[in-house]
Amino acid sequence: MKNIFVGNLDFHVVEDDVRQLFGQYGQVERVALMTDRETGRSRGFAFVEMANMNEGEKAIAELNGSQFGGRTLNVNEARPKPARSEGMNSGFGKSAGRQRGGRW
Repeated sequence: MKNIFVGNLDFHVVEDDVRQLFGQYGQVERVALMTDRETGRSRGFAFVEMANMNEGEKAIAELNGSQFGGRTLNVNEARPKPARSEGMNSGFGKSAGRQRGGRW
């Protein structure tokens, strides 16, 4: 299985467009077009899973830098999502440990 990132997509592209584009290179298992939670509009990027590693690598090589929907695509192997640390979103920024206002 090859997981591929596809960036700089036109905002009017739909999942079927991406599936057809990558389908030229092999079997597409899944297409996930990322959308804005509030508006439902495309965010301009997607993830494609291809069944065969070699077909996925060929698709990356052929499609990266190519024109699709009037835009130059950025296509590469998707990197795993980084793990979030507990403290990152705990509400403690640079001022952690400091009191606001008043004197100590």
